[in-house]
Amino acid sequence: MSLKDGTPLAILEGVDAGTISISDFVSTAPRPLIIGHRGASGLRPEHTLAAYELAIDQGADYIEPDIVATKDGVLVARHENEISGTTDVADRPEFANREATKIIDGVEVTGWFTEDFTLAELKTLRAKERLPELRSTEYDGLYEVPTLQEVIDLAQRKSAEVGRTIGIYPETKHPTYFDSIGLSLEEPLVEVLDANGYSDRNDPVFIQSFETANLQKLDELTNVPLIQLLGGSGQPYDFTVSGDPRTYLDLTTPDELTNIATYADGIGPSKRLIVPVDEEGRLQPPTSLIDDAHAAGFLVHAYTFRNEDFFLAPDYQGNPELEYEQFFSLGLDGLFTDFPGTGFEVANRLYPLTSADPLLGVGLLSTDASVA
Repeated sequence: MSLKDGTPLAILEGVDAGTISISDFVSTAPRPLIIGHRGASGLRPEHTLAAYELAIDQGADYIEPDIVATKDGVLVARHENEISGTTDVADRPEFANREATKIIDGVEVTGWFTEDFTLAELKTLRAKERLPELRSTEYDGLYEVPTLQEVIDLAQRKSAEVGRTIGIYPETKHPTYFDSIGLSLEEPLVEVLDANGYSDRNDPVFIQSFETANLQKLDELTNVPLIQLLGGSGQPYDFTVSGDPRTYLDLTTPDELTNIATYADGIGPSKRLIVPVDEEGRLQPPTSLIDDAHAAGFLVHAYTFRNEDFFLAPDYQGNPELEYEQFFSLGLDGLFTDFPGTGFEVANRLYPLTSADPLLGVGLLSTDASVA
């Protein structure tokens, strides 16, 4: 049995089925946010201004810079403080003596670390593709490592150009570690946000973290919305340090969601906490996490959506649009995607638009394509 548009019923298990189309599930709901995960990182080297700009051009509502600190305390956009996987630092003889081995969140890591470079030194490096076995390397060597300020400048410039507000969605990376070396992320992050007009809960910004203590600290420092990330396995590293045995899975219970609500405004769960898979990677029935989170007053922004078959459950038969459709049907409020153009196209097809929609009139949408 399948839906009228051909979506296999198994993919929508947990949703009432019948002779209805996928759009019947979602067309009356608020349009979910499309968040450019590290920019359009499936098409350009991640965390570069080129990746962020392409994400915006493809319809992303928010762009996501992961935040780490330099030696001189400047916040820059990298997924990790170890940068050999995303820059050409290992090929630069002038920095050969910077290679080091450190313990990051309890794991021994060898490489080159942002906290050992000044911003001026980092700016001499060039970005490269993190996943060369899956994605094009044709843009390697073209782009710098951007600062948080440069990402904000881009978002605000593009907002003016396209006539719609582009939000930013920074994530603090390894906050306990950075605290331990005297480079706290929270205060400089709030300082940069405040200086750029991001200080109120209605401003186009979310701050996210996989740890809990730094979000509680941020709750004291700022009024912008905070998102508690929930990994598909393991536990927050600040729990590891404090001896707290709770895991991310433990934090998905209604009681724990109520506790999170004392400092955060939403959750950012791994999509596998919403739709699990078995040992062969096949989809299992959805959990109640979205409904439980909504009952706690939370937004739910899930991660990470990727187009490559390598990342897709076999149930989707190589069609990434089916994954978006499933999660939209479950009531997701937003998602992080390496391919924001795909997320945008599916949302555009499933959610009705009005003449007041800010994406109309800037060449991204037409009312003729609002509902499949």
